[in-house]
Amino acid sequence: MLSRVADNLYWMSRYLERAEHIARVMEVQYNLMLEATAESEEERWRRVLRTLGVRVKEGESVVEVAHSLTSDPDSPTSIVHCVMSAREIARQVREQISSEMWEQINRLFHAIRRADRVDLWQSDPLDFFQSICEGSYLFQGITDSKMTHGEGWHFIQLGRYMERASTLSTLIDAHYSEFDVALDPSVESDGDHLEWVGLLKSCTAFEAYCKVYSAETRPDRIGEFLILSPNFPHSIRFSVDAVETALRAISGLSSGKRSSRIERITGRLRAMLSFSQIDEIMAAGLHSYLQNVLKQCADAHSALHQVYITYAIEAALEA
Repeated sequence: MLSRVADNLYWMSRYLERAEHIARVMEVQYNLMLEATAESEEERWRRVLRTLGVRVKEGESVVEVAHSLTSDPDSPTSIVHCVMSAREIARQVREQISSEMWEQINRLFHAIRRADRVDLWQSDPLDFFQSICEGSYLFQGITDSKMTHGEGWHFIQLGRYMERASTLSTLIDAHYSEFDVALDPSVESDGDHLEWVGLLKSCTAFEAYCKVYSAETRPDRIGEFLILSPNFPHSIRFSVDAVETALRAISGLSSGKRSSRIERITGRLRAMLSFSQIDEIMAAGLHSYLQNVLKQCADAHSALHQVYITYAIEAALEA
């Protein structure tokens, strides 16, 4: 596969995963704002921005920046920007994806273009967020059922789960940093119960978590589920496992490209997640652990581009 095509499929998938993640977090937090709370709207939106890894510049309105994450095409972190970027990339690789995939991403693109930033927040933004999430789910399902599971499909999986591992790490880190769980993370926090439910829902994990642990919102159990679960699709470990699986498949299909460095990085990260215990993570510091995950994801992303996208001609000839 041409490196340009591989890069496009990878980024198309990352942009769609990012749009879905932002929409889901915004939807959950908007619903939490409807609950009785003494916290100001500005402070809550500031927290939302932190969980999404968005920084507010000096002099900017926190609420305005949060609102720009929906339908501002000029904001590189907005839902609209992500969907528009994914659609433009899909247009460039139409011969590599199925017609149903193109139709779905095009349908999602036209739906977000009809959304007006001002009217959206004055009416009901929940429908907008839900349409983004549902559109992303449809695209993923169509991709899995309509596209040959060859090299291109594996690059799409790679982009989806690389983005998911990174965004989950940022989200979980920001949430645990916001709420002090250092004293006893094994005790349910009554005052912040809705916030912990909100974290689980932001990861589509509330019902799945309740089936495993019941509805008791203990920070250590929530952390164990969202970070270390090997079976839940929106856990960090599951995402890293999927990244390594995709890389191994691509390596086997790519005619001997030198992929040992990236496989070493992802293998080390996978081993770290496989053999970690949540009590050890909490004791040593959850923040540093998740920052390490983010760093290794960034290293894997860089190695991926060096091996499969921006490699020198000489390296390709040697392979």
